Amino acid sequence: MLNIVLDNDIVLDLLSLSKNDTQHNFIRLQKAPIHFWLPCCTLSVLETQIHAQNHHPLSALVKKNVQWLSSLAAHWYSIPTKCANRTQAMISLDAATLPDTSIIWTNDSDFTSIHSDIEWGDHEFVYGMLAQYENELSLVDLESQQLILRPSLEKQIFNVLKHGQYLAGPEVETLEKELATYVNAKHCISVASGTDALLMALMALDIQAGDEVITSVFNFIAAAEVIAVLGAKPVLVDIEPITYTINSSLLSKAVTDKTKAIIVPNLFGQCADFETINKIAAQHKIKVIEDASQSFGATYHNKPSGTLATIGCTSFSPAKTLGAYGEAGACFTEDDQLADKLRQLRHHGQEKRYYHQWVGINARLDTLQASILLAKLKLFPRELEKQINVAKNYNKLLEGIVTPPMIATYNRSIYSQYTIEVNNRHLIQQKLQQQNIPTVVHYPAPIHLQPAFAYLKQGEKHFPVAENVAYRVLSLPIHPYLTSEIQTQIVESLKSIL
Repeated sequence: MLNIVLDNDIVLDLLSLSKNDTQHNFIRLQKAPIHFWLPCCTLSVLETQIHAQNHHPLSALVKKNVQWLSSLAAHWYSIPTKCANRTQAMISLDAATLPDTSIIWTNDSDFTSIHSDIEWGDHEFVYGMLAQYENELSLVDLESQQLILRPSLEKQIFNVLKHGQYLAGPEVETLEKELATYVNAKHCISVASGTDALLMALMALDIQAGDEVITSVFNFIAAAEVIAVLGAKPVLVDIEPITYTINSSLLSKAVTDKTKAIIVPNLFGQCADFETINKIAAQHKIKVIEDASQSFGATYHNKPSGTLATIGCTSFSPAKTLGAYGEAGACFTEDDQLADKLRQLRHHGQEKRYYHQWVGINARLDTLQASILLAKLKLFPRELEKQINVAKNYNKLLEGIVTPPMIATYNRSIYSQYTIEVNNRHLIQQKLQQQNIPTVVHYPAPIHLQPAFAYLKQGEKHFPVAENVAYRVLSLPIHPYLTSEIQTQIVESLKSIL
């Protein structure tokens, strides 16, 4: 993504009542993946230069998706004393705070940029820079989202700096209420990470050393890891060959008199078959934990992910569909007693200050992350629809080339990853990378083949479906801001390789 910061002369041309080349170039540039910025530090000067008889008001630019670029006080002290133009120097320093690449559009041939990364020039320079970024690819696109939300993010962060409650600030409680409303849950307990959410769920259900907890063999290591951390035994189960979620038909055989719970991971954006799983669990009087780290925003039989089990756990790490700017997570439950226990467990098991009802952990969500998630949550439903539409477009483009991800009829997937199966994966991945198309493998080795779980003594061929899937899966770039043109480019490259 390219950021273009507008110098005063460009702003005046764009606001001019007289038609000019700058306005024509601006119209052309608006069709490209560009964010335009109006520096706040120039406002006082601009207001003296804009005249109603010659110019449109500044609001006219804002209506054309030009955003205000905040100016940081710290930058003023970075400007050399003998700087020829302090305002232009300030513009260059403020521009450098934007993610990805930023340039300054100006007609001033002697523009004063004092930041080594910030270049400047006229419309021809801008077009030249744009050519380098039009087809840039990434697996996820956090920059575009940040740029859209930047004013809201800044407001949220500065509010936290203002009140100074960096732990248990008002944003944390507000976020919990909004998340609970979003998934239609009675209780939301925010925590420091998705892994903490899973660990606390097991602790809340009183899982002890020597107990057994069933989970999927094909998933990120976190679920099996937290079981082992408590001294319990992870009992691994193979997966469905189509959805890659845990195979519910194998659960009953995995249950023993030591089984106390099941952690059910949702994978690649869709939910496992909880109706069947919950019935089996009820028959054996064991609890179910939903691992919704990859499915927040998805539904199962129209019921939101996060509410499909005794406790639902999710992660808000940065690359998730709803992600903080650091680690974050949450637990959801309808059970009042479990909710109270979870709240105590996340703060060293405290029932009240310095009175510890349980042995807990330090897993409170910090207020800054809560404030960021509040800003992002407002955009989340719209982004989710965009991501689903990107996946649907992939499905059409890939028809007859590879089998697209298979979604169970009862599921609405959020496509947290867009994962296909291919032969000769390493070669295909290598050739795509040569064309600057990034891909990733989720997950190259199932849990039972990880050295950390060698003690379970379940070697190769023990879980044939998971092993076959792990050898073949490949995830393509997907995010709400992926254009259909770039998707076509990805699919055409894949087609030529296959």
